[in-house]
This record gives sequence, C-alpha cells and structure tokens, in this order.
Amino acid sequence: MSADALSRLDRAALPRLSPELRPAVDPAELRTRVVHFGLGAFHRAHQAVYTEQAAARSGEPWGITAVAPRSAGTVRELRSQDCLYSLTERRPDGHRTRVVGAVVGALAMGPDANAVDALLADPEVTVVTLTVTEKGYHRSPSTGGLDTAAGPVTADLAAAPDGPLTTVVGRLATGLAARMRAGAPPVSVASCDNMADNGAALRRVVHDFVRASAWPDRAQILDRMTEAVSFPATVVDRIVPATSEADRTAAGAALGMRDALPVTGEPYRQWVLEDSLAAPRPPWELDGALFVPDVAPYQLTKLRLLNGSHSALAYLGTAAGLSTIAEAMAADWGERLVRALCAEVAPTLPADGPDPVAYADDLVARFRNPAMRHLLRQIGSDGSLKITERWLPALRELRARGTNTPVLELALAAWAHSTRQADAPADPAAEALTACWDEPATHPAGTVRALLRVLGAADLADDDALTAAVADRLPALRAGRVEI
Repeated sequence: MSADALSRLDRAALPRLSPELRPAVDPAELRTRVVHFGLGAFHRAHQAVYTEQAAARSGEPWGITAVAPRSAGTVRELRSQDCLYSLTERRPDGHRTRVVGAVVGALAMGPDANAVDALLADPEVTVVTLTVTEKGYHRSPSTGGLDTAAGPVTADLAAAPDGPLTTVVGRLATGLAARMRAGAPPVSVASCDNMADNGAALRRVVHDFVRASAWPDRAQILDRMTEAVSFPATVVDRIVPATSEADRTAAGAALGMRDALPVTGEPYRQWVLEDSLAAPRPPWELDGALFVPDVAPYQLTKLRLLNGSHSALAYLGTAAGLSTIAEAMAADWGERLVRALCAEVAPTLPADGPDPVAYADDLVARFRNPAMRHLLRQIGSDGSLKITERWLPALRELRARGTNTPVLELALAAWAHSTRQADAPADPAAEALTACWDEPATHPAGTVRALLRVLGAADLADDDALTAAVADRLPALRAGRVEI
C-alpha cells in the first residue's frame, strides 16, 4: 500500500499502534513549558527526545512548542498530525521506529508572532532552546557581535517591537524584553547550535539587539536580563540526515499509517549543558544528558574533531564524486582522513576533555554505519560559516606554534575547490566566494587568499606558506584525487 493510501498519524490513531511504537508519554498530559526556535529534523531527533524521556521518567508535564522561523509548510504538516512524528534509529542490525510526543504546539514565527511573544512572556515557560544554524545568529565575522548592518537585522531594529520581524534574534530579544517588562520569572535560553561558546554568542547578539534598539527602557531591560536570563553553553551531538522520500515510505510501513514529517538518526546521541540554568528545567539527566561546570572541553572536541571531520569528508568526498559520509568512509582514504585530522588537531584541545584517540575511534565507527545516508551536500552547506568555527581557530593555533598542518590544508583546499563548482553547496557568501575565481589570470594562491578574506581570515590570507600549500592541493582535487 502506498504511503498516500494510509491513514494519517495523529493522536486519535495512537491506540492503533503497538506499544513499542507509541510515544514514551501521553502528549495530552503535557503543556508548553519549553519554547524551541527551529523546527528542523535535528531538534525533533535530539532535544525533543530528551525532553520526552524527562517528562516520562519524572512525571512532570514538560511539553515543547516549536517555532519555525521560515517554514510555514512544516508547521501546517505538524499541526495536521497533532504535532506527532516518528523517529527511526538507523542501526546496522536493523531500524527501530517509534512516535515522539514531546512537541505539543507548532508556530510560524511571522504569522504567529503574537502567540510566540505570549509564550516568551508566559511565566510557565522557563526554558527556550534554539537550533537555527550558525547563520541564524547574524554575527559579524570581525567582532562576533550582532551584525547590525545586515539587512534583516536593520529591518528588525526599525520594526521592533510591534512591526513584522524576520530574524530569530529580533523575535527572541523582543519577546524577552516584554518578559522583563512584565516582571515574569527567570528563564534559561540555550543555544543548541554548533558554535564555540554558543551560550555567550547568543547572549551577546540578544543583548546587542536590545542595546541597538530605539526602546527608551533598553538600559533597564538589559539590567533585568543580566539578573533573570541565563544563556548556558551546550554541546549537542547526533547525526541526523535530511529526510528522504524513502524515509517517509519506510516510516509509513513501520507505523502502518502516513507520517509526513518522519526523522531519522544514528543510535548515538549526546547533550552536554553548562550547569547554569536560571529557572526550572526538564530533568534531562534522567535520559543521560550531562550537566557540567564548563562545557568548553566537550564543545571544542566536538567542533574540531566531529564537525571538523564531517566538513572535511564532505568537501573531499564531493571532489571525489561521492554522495554520502558512508561512501567517503568506504574510500581508501576515509578512515585515514578522520584519524589524521583528529591527530593533527588534538594538540589544540583542552587536556581535561575527551581522549582524542578514543573519540576518533568512535567517529570512525559512527561514520561507517552503513544504515546512515548522510548527504555530503547537506553537510557542506553554509561552509563559509561552518569552517570558520571548525577549522580556522585550530589552524591558527597550530601555525602559531610552527606545527605543520597538512590535513587542514587539504581540507581547506577541498572547500576552496567546492566554491568554484557550478553546483556548489548553498552558502550565504556564495556570490562573494564565486567572485574570487572570476579573474582567470589570478594565481591559485591569490584565489585562496581572496577566499580567506571573504571568511574574515585576513591573518591566514597573509600567510604565504599556507596559501601556497592550499593552492598546491587544487590540481589533484580537480582531477578527483584525494591524496593524504
């Protein structure tokens, strides 16, 4: 039977599912106590799962209302299913599917702005989380603060608080300001995006928005936010591929009903949070989340080893004509690349963090999972934002020490090569990156210098030995060869 012919997944259909397929908690018993910005697959396969398990194991009614910054279509689909969806763990020994019930509301940030603001000011809401990708923070490459010259930010500053807002930072800052004016209880706002010091980064852009606003009480709002809003740093980890039509068909077969919004993920997941939340929160530790005084060792290890290796595999695999992480790992250079990059970057990691050798062993096993189909193109998107976090800080540290960096140079060359392709991965700086290749007489090292300047890495662009080494790697990559 085709997926379209199946009855739709919704709350009324739950009794027809076998017990192992049903949510861990009755969604009717939950209410919104967490607001989440970002209605993508990662949140639904990660934080929502931890929250559901925390509610089930504690008996506390922790429900999530998820806010989609852009995709009103996803909101409509989720609402049509009473906010239920299935999660399939892709295991080498066979897939495991079940329905997740932690999400109890879905809003579109623009059309439902009043409802979003009401929730942000609601005393019962004590946690806000975000997965909006690096570009959702509108940070200046040079300062790390809010880029107030960016068009969407400028428009939001002019429109706030009552006009239409398009940035998550603007919506969040406006909602928190209303909460502060109302004297509502403290709230914790946790970034779950892959950025170093993500808590501090989020705090800065939100405070910068308030500071740059025309609100006459902005100073009082900032003072109150300092006392009543915490921005804990976090580390999140689970590989969640983009959902395919095959995934929808498989979910329908497993459930015996149609799920328009299934998600899939690897069995592994991790969540590390700075133990500085200012308000009541779900007891996520009941499902294995870690609360630690300092997430930096975990954060840097994940960013530089896992995310760094992911990006390297994406660009090198694409150059070699491959499509997925598993295919790249099956190549004769895949495992060598991961282990070599981890070994090269390891000296830049805190001594009190996870063991880099053991971490690399885990990465090889996870990346090799034949049940996963994580697309290189998906991982390679927004590279101008991702690699500035994942590769460049380690590259700077190592070169400042006089340490050779052949693996990072190879990875950087593969990224540079990708920016020249007609079907280059989506990137907010695509036009500027493509322009670096426009002058045919430019020496390859000059092109590399120009690309690095687009990234805001003028110091690396001025490193002649680095740009020459990266440029020297380009001919082999153009021929589809990966030489480690």
